[in-house]
Amino acid sequence: QVQLVESGGGLVQPGGSLRLSCAASGFSSDYYAIGWFRQAPGKEREGVSCISISDGSTYYADSVKGRFTASRDNAKNTVYLQMNSLKPEDTAVYYCAADSMYLTTVQAMCVMSPVSDYWGQGTQVTVSS
Repeated sequence: QVQLVESGGGLVQPGGSLRLSCAASGFSSDYYAIGWFRQAPGKEREGVSCISISDGSTYYADSVKGRFTASRDNAKNTVYLQMNSLKPEDTAVYYCAADSMYLTTVQAMCVMSPVSDYWGQGTQVTVSS
């Protein structure tokens, strides 16, 4: 059974940094991708960044390109989202999701939504002074 556990959210001032973690378990191989999605109150869910576990290829939404960096530690089955130069508009609940790379690509996963229904519990990120 696939499980995803997020951590690392919190309150940060504009211009600050946070690192989110998503620990994944239950996959039988590394041919899968982890995506970071966020949803602010009253807004549509947005795919922020997606990363392939097998080859590390990534996709970033234009809204975070140059500020956010996704990385993976395959030994720990953990994906990180380093968020720098945070803005108030980055405030949202951040979720990680997983999808088999047999079903999608990193870009499709982020732009069109995950095919599978594997989601973490979400972590709140608040950017405010």
